[in-house]
Amino acid sequence: MFGWLRELDDKERRTMIGCLGGWSLDALDVQIFSFVIPTLLTLWGISRADAGLLGTVTLLVSALGGWLAGALSDRYGRVAVLQVTILWYAGFTFLCGFAQDFNQLFIFRALQGLGFGAEWSAGAVLMGEVIRDRYRGRAVGFVQSGWAIGWGAAALLYTGIFALLPEATAWRTLFWIGLAPALLVFWVRKHVDEPAVFQARRASGAHRERSPLAQLLVVLKPPYLGTTWKVALMVTGAQGGSYALSVWLPTFLRTERHLSVLNTGGYLFVHILGAWVGFITGAVLADAIGRKNTFLLSAIGSAVSVVCYVTLPISDGLMLVLAAPLGFILYMMFSAMGPFLTELYPTEVRGSGQGFCYNVGRAFGALFPALVGFLSARLGLGPAIAAFAFAGYGLMVIALLMLPETRGRQVAAIPQADDAVAGPVLRGGASADG
Repeated sequence: MFGWLRELDDKERRTMIGCLGGWSLDALDVQIFSFVIPTLLTLWGISRADAGLLGTVTLLVSALGGWLAGALSDRYGRVAVLQVTILWYAGFTFLCGFAQDFNQLFIFRALQGLGFGAEWSAGAVLMGEVIRDRYRGRAVGFVQSGWAIGWGAAALLYTGIFALLPEATAWRTLFWIGLAPALLVFWVRKHVDEPAVFQARRASGAHRERSPLAQLLVVLKPPYLGTTWKVALMVTGAQGGSYALSVWLPTFLRTERHLSVLNTGGYLFVHILGAWVGFITGAVLADAIGRKNTFLLSAIGSAVSVVCYVTLPISDGLMLVLAAPLGFILYMMFSAMGPFLTELYPTEVRGSGQGFCYNVGRAFGALFPALVGFLSARLGLGPAIAAFAFAGYGLMVIALLMLPETRGRQVAAIPQADDAVAGPVLRGGASADG
């Protein structure tokens, strides 16, 4: 499963390490909030709907950050934008620990979201262009597994810090630790270079042909518009289904299943371990069976698994056992996301296309945690999670049926034409659909 790593060159490995670190620390900063929701419900007396809004605002603003970062990375460079975004989200995560009320935390969370969305956009394009076609799915998917690593680190920190400190101090300490990702910038600056395909384009001066505003909007016009709205719809379903569960799972375990902080951390760690294996498996499957088949397998399996997990009257012991396969099937799909989006757009608009599709999908998906919070007041938290997760994955499947398979596309050879976006030429002249 990992033998291919030995065949990568030094530049590919350094890029992977930098992006793996970025995505791991990105997840650490973002997932901290899901662990402090139960504490804020008690200490500040906010409602679940308010907590859902705090989760949603970061994701909504991250859509704007990701879209802007994608366009800026097309103009100024993938690595340059990556460094700025890491500093941004680390700084505002740190400031969240100083919030004194709901309004202050809302503002800090919103500003944190700009960097959170931007980091994925810059890193995904960088990875997609540096890694050779043969290993792109596995490499980008492997790096995507950093999300589970950062999430697992957040779970361990939550369990340890809440065991050692009073709740009133522990939740702030978690956010203060979020400053750590800023240190990664020094390593990225020294060891990670811009992709060759981008350097060639910059040397030609082509990056100056469009104004910054035109670069931002280019994928919303023909010949890219048809692909753009379909992919954004697919990502909305994937992100919405995922957020409906991940944002509320710690609260579900503590308030609906009445688990202690220690037991909640243990359940989540098992779930996250399953997610990590799912990321790695999805990375291999993306190259082995194709991007679309990996998406479909994960989406259908996730719809069934989430509904069963949060609605059936299963014991705590069985819930612990099932936490791992639940994480496995849910997060498998995200390994194929980066390479799929990379292979849909040419170099000239790749950052803009990926940044818009992934982050607009994230923005609409971000509505799901807030909607779960509102609906839970009537149906209960478990049924509310199930309803929106099932709807999200159903939407993802519908959008996938309208999109092509992209496995094997050469990113440097994708021309700027509508038919190219739908099915560019592969090695040997084969079309994307075989």
